[in-house]
Amino acid sequence: MKAILRLKDVEVALGGKTILNIKELDVRSEEILTILGPTGSGKSTTLKLMAFLIKPKKGELFWQGKKVRFPAPLVIRRSISMTFQDPLPFEGTVFENVAYGLRIRGIKGKELRTRVEEALELFSISHLKNQSAKKVSGGEAQRVALARSLVFRPSLLLLDEPLASLDPITKEGMIPELHKVLKQLGITCVYVTHDQEEAFALADRIAVMEQGEIIQVGTKEDVFFKPGDVRVARFVGAENLIPAVILSNEEGLVTMKAQGKTLEAVAPFPQGTGVIACIRPEEITLKKDGAALDRVTARNQLPGIVLSLETLGPVIKVSLDCGFQIKALITRRSASDLNLKPGDAIFATFKATAVHVIPEVKGGTNG
Repeated sequence: MKAILRLKDVEVALGGKTILNIKELDVRSEEILTILGPTGSGKSTTLKLMAFLIKPKKGELFWQGKKVRFPAPLVIRRSISMTFQDPLPFEGTVFENVAYGLRIRGIKGKELRTRVEEALELFSISHLKNQSAKKVSGGEAQRVALARSLVFRPSLLLLDEPLASLDPITKEGMIPELHKVLKQLGITCVYVTHDQEEAFALADRIAVMEQGEIIQVGTKEDVFFKPGDVRVARFVGAENLIPAVILSNEEGLVTMKAQGKTLEAVAPFPQGTGVIACIRPEEITLKKDGAALDRVTARNQLPGIVLSLETLGPVIKVSLDCGFQIKALITRRSASDLNLKPGDAIFATFKATAVHVIPEVKGGTNG
């Protein structure tokens, strides 16, 4: 797919210190690219760079395949729209707020009214058009800000944690609505967030960012279920990271030794390779019966002791000592049926395909 924007060997410095170092990142036409990372990782700075609001210390930016020199031409900057966490309403009505971008582009009259009405309808705020933009609710104000950004059909929409300040229920409703609008209009979007659920729900591709660097880019399935290294695995919730050594590899089915325990997984690595076995907590099933393992459904079974139980809304996180500590995520019903309590003997089972294997990097980022 064609890249509308490309960053290559880009560095941004602040106070003499490099705060952004991106080797390469493409934004593809009509995709939703989510930049996912913790606070302070450089996500917002990356958006400002993409908007040509800051000049890199070094490196190149390409727009529609052509290198851009700073200051970027007005025609490019006007084809990019940006929305922030704070909706920043202007004085005036909701209609006037949404119409702002069209007015500064010289659009007026019937065309302006039609396009504003369409944008208001997209976000279900037509009934607010004559109200003061500064007096609507938080969720409504964010809808106004999004409509204002989309009304002129930008070539690139940059969204900087636009839902972060909303309450959970409002946010939950807006995520699928925003996704539907972006896909309906075919808008190319870069969406910044620290929220994994938000990223997974919205993204076509995810770029994981840490300390000013992009450490993995891929489909959301690859990033969440096949993290490239331990840094990514930790951030996307693969809480069980177990050092192991490959004992054998039989046509891609590996047997590993992990602190005296044997694990099986699907991986390409040869005998003797030091690895990290990554297992998401939701992939683990718990049972009190230690009967023979059904190797068709699950090739791994570890005896353990329950250390603690933590209630997380509709699910329970169970910490286990299996010779090494692991965590399982089970339903409240399952926890009740098992009558789990600290000190109980338990068996943790999981499939070979549930184990993602990462090569161990001695002294590097996997340590």
